[in-house]
Amino acid sequence: MGKVTKDSVIGTVIKDSPGARAVIEKHFGGGCFTCPGINMETIAFGSMMHNLDPQKVVDEINAIEH
Repeated sequence: MGKVTKDSVIGTVIKDSPGARAVIEKHFGGGCFTCPGINMETIAFGSMMHNLDPQKVVDEINAIEH
């Protein structure tokens, strides 16, 4: 997978980057994994919903994967 960005879809990131699951759970909680929205919602949207800086989430995922 290429570099993850704030516009990457959460479900795709989890599927393509196994280490990303822990980062998503850390910042967004476990509810993401049962929500059908993860197949449409971006990291930027999830970050907005959880009052987080999307770049922080992206940087953590990219640090694991690269």
